[in-house]
Amino acid sequence: MNYLGNKEILKQHKVAFFCSQKCTSHLILKSYDWAIEQRDKGICVISGFHSKIEKDILDFLLKGAQPIIMVLARNMKKRFPPEQRKAIEENRLLVISPFDDNITQNSKESCYKRNEVILRIADEVVVAFATKNGKLEELLKIDRSGKNFEVW
Repeated sequence: MNYLGNKEILKQHKVAFFCSQKCTSHLILKSYDWAIEQRDKGICVISGFHSKIEKDILDFLLKGAQPIIMVLARNMKKRFPPEQRKAIEENRLLVISPFDDNITQNSKESCYKRNEVILRIADEVVVAFATKNGKLEELLKIDRSGKNFEVW
């Protein structure tokens, strides 16, 4: 595992957020409301922040002061957008990559492994939407180790 940022965030109670690429407008709005609620409550959210909805969730979270964990589906990035860089410098964003330097792009396999890492680290899991018969749905069928799962 490669880390950038404050590893102490791992000691926080962590809620994972997942959402497949396609999602209904109702669930998009519910996701946005959920993100604002997590931000306002100071809850640590962990995600890959890869799908469009997950990226939007990250934007909402970055406007707060709570800790955030981003798990990459590739090697550690060298550059981050200003909002993310600022959160790293403020010790409230931890970026994790479970990959070596030779994995430079996301793939279906690396996204699956990233999501496995997120599930392993998280204390709770929220799934806004998982495409039927998709990789996320497949992953969510694995042993949940007694974690609280909320699927919308």
